[in-house]
Amino acid sequence: MSRYHEIDLNKISTYSIKDRPSKVRVSALAKKYQLGSSIKHFISSLPDILIAADLKQLIKDIGSAYKTDKQIIFMMGAHVIKCGLNPLLIQLMENGIIKSLALNGAGVIHDTEMAFWGTTSEDVEAALADGSFGMVKETPHHIFSAAKKGQSEESGFGEAVGKYILESDAEFKEISLLAQAYRLEIPVTVHVAIGTDIIHQHPTMDGAMIGELSFRDFKIFAHQVSLLDKGAIVLNVGSAVLMPEVFLKALTIARNLGYPAHGFITANFDHFQLR
Repeated sequence: MSRYHEIDLNKISTYSIKDRPSKVRVSALAKKYQLGSSIKHFISSLPDILIAADLKQLIKDIGSAYKTDKQIIFMMGAHVIKCGLNPLLIQLMENGIIKSLALNGAGVIHDTEMAFWGTTSEDVEAALADGSFGMVKETPHHIFSAAKKGQSEESGFGEAVGKYILESDAEFKEISLLAQAYRLEIPVTVHVAIGTDIIHQHPTMDGAMIGELSFRDFKIFAHQVSLLDKGAIVLNVGSAVLMPEVFLKALTIARNLGYPAHGFITANFDHFQLR
């Protein structure tokens, strides 16, 4: 027998499950998929539980924001481009859903490569072995050429590259987020962390120039954040660290300057919760 005392479970109080508040009920369960059903029907058939319920509410909130002309900001990591979603995002911009687009430095690289050559995303593991990772010459040439022109025109990084691609003979410019955002006059901002992108390791890299354009983009983005109010939407897709941090600083600026940036709705599609 143990030398230590055990708690006496015989004195535990219990109650009926009929009296317990429960989060899940039969009425909330998913409905069976019917062959040939629409996407709208499929979404409505999802269970009204936790994330599925949140997703359905978000869809309603985005629709309401669109109808009332509220600000809708779409922040994203570069994998969104690498996973082939540019055409859908461009359609959302064309339909007036996305009103402001923000991405990291890698997003510019993949978008530029897709626009000019219709291909992107190298085999990093294989290229690291011989030191060739990120060493293609054409990508930085185009991006730095755009940035240099943008610097002379005092534009932001996203605006400069978007204009450059749109006015070029790029074969696939119609699927470029930057080019189409520029065409649609939608602010697209690029937020660079020096040393994280392949173009930073090239001899033609000009840190002062890229920093100037990216800083201007931060101020443009902060203005977009200042337009947030009750019912507006902020979406973060595929950026666990950089874009949430940029957003928090821009939000602080907006509130510090007295803008009514409260009551908006956020949704995070990544590993970490945007708080």
